[in-house]
Amino acid sequence: MITAWTSAAERHAPTRFMGYYRMRKLTGKNPRLKKNTGFTLLEVMIALSVIAIVLVSIYRLHAQTIDLSSMSRFYSTAPLLAQRKLAELNILSTLSSDAGDFADTFPGYRWQVTISDVESNLLGTTAQTLKRIDLRVTLNEAEYIYDLRTYRNFWD
Repeated sequence: MITAWTSAAERHAPTRFMGYYRMRKLTGKNPRLKKNTGFTLLEVMIALSVIAIVLVSIYRLHAQTIDLSSMSRFYSTAPLLAQRKLAELNILSTLSSDAGDFADTFPGYRWQVTISDVESNLLGTTAQTLKRIDLRVTLNEAEYIYDLRTYRNFWD
């Protein structure tokens, strides 16, 4: 029974002590549903696009780091291998062009030596005994190339 001292607004205003069905009947809303629950599709799509951009950037940075690391390793190793091969040529006194690899010690590394005569009018008779040696060290089917040119004096 409604007493005279309650106003009309108080009689129809839902209270927290009302039951679920009575509150729904009075207000027309489901009291168990909150207004802003979850994310909208637009918010999810924006979040996914930001994550995708960040992941692609990180992947590219990682790939570039790996490439720079392998290039750095090659340009540190190739001069040493070229000097080694030149030392072998001096010991053997080989005067012919040749090619090969560094066997199991340095897999993937290959070398090629080209020996040619030097033609120069300024050097005169010295040019007859002087040889130009071009040495090329490559890695992984010429992915990386290191060239070395030197001149040696070979006497008969």
